[in-house]
Amino acid sequence: MDIKKSLWGTSPCGKEIYKYTMTNASGAYVELSPVGAGIVGIYVPDRDGKIGNVILNYPDALSYFADGPCAGKCPGRFANRIAKGKFSLDGKEYDLPINNGPNHLHGGPDGFQNKVWESRIEGDAVEFMYFSADGEAGYPGNLKVVAHYEWNDACELKLTFTAQTDAATVVNLTNHVYFNLNGTGSCLDHVLKLNASEFLPTDDTLIPVGESVPVAGTPMDFTVSKQLGQDIEKPYDALKFGKGYDNCYLIDGAEPGQIQLAAELWSEESGRKLEVYTTQPGVQVYTGNWLSGCPDGPDGYKYQDYDAVAIECQHYPDSPNHPDYPTTVLRPGEVMEEAIIWVFKAE
Repeated sequence: MDIKKSLWGTSPCGKEIYKYTMTNASGAYVELSPVGAGIVGIYVPDRDGKIGNVILNYPDALSYFADGPCAGKCPGRFANRIAKGKFSLDGKEYDLPINNGPNHLHGGPDGFQNKVWESRIEGDAVEFMYFSADGEAGYPGNLKVVAHYEWNDACELKLTFTAQTDAATVVNLTNHVYFNLNGTGSCLDHVLKLNASEFLPTDDTLIPVGESVPVAGTPMDFTVSKQLGQDIEKPYDALKFGKGYDNCYLIDGAEPGQIQLAAELWSEESGRKLEVYTTQPGVQVYTGNWLSGCPDGPDGYKYQDYDAVAIECQHYPDSPNHPDYPTTVLRPGEVMEEAIIWVFKAE
């Protein structure tokens, strides 16, 4: 594995930002940035062997700060939403910044996705580390998070998160990379299959209203492969609330620490196929419903709504307020460890 480090730019406060390029034996490569421990390029072959980028990305480092889509980055301390920015832990209530309607999203406006993480090459991997101080964005506990990326000759990208705290806190980590297996244009012709027979209905602010429900007989059903756009305009509350898909699906057979297939995405046009595996219990599918107006892509490309799909492996939204959901509580002496693996193929 060849790993190169190059200066890419500077942060708004003048900190140097480096880009890491991991290239495998076939010439396929991944680009990483310490801004939000982000994935800023994935270049893999199509069915004809032509290598091209398959994610939403920007050409400069500065565009990654405070971008609406949170493109390719690792949000935190809690990915997804917490209702009204409030939760209780061990009898104490915590208040978090509101930045998405009435709710707290992705750790707030100054979440992990907008921080420059410490970075290093570690053997055949690239590691990013962020230290979140007690009280940052209202969360308790000093938290250390490491994002460890590996890339191999089989075009498999593995991300492992580890986190430790000195006081009880809540943590939900994911990567918010968006995929377009053709490179550009709408993703609604992509075919998706989910290993998920239930999803979490929400209110109109996208906060779960309680227990999961079966996808069978609804436009939310991806247990059998179908195009993302096939049912996206159906008159269904979940699709109306999010202007498309923006819901958490419960991965069938998920167990803590066990790698499980979450999703398969395929493009007939390019022949590229993506398989997503994870130890996490849920996967948020977001069809890029609000991409218009985000920073330009390479060569001045103007992203439009539905140009890419995020498949975010994570714990369930608003988990701290739902004791029946898989826990997101982390306590001193424990190590939170989760993994996501993206496997790229062409057929």
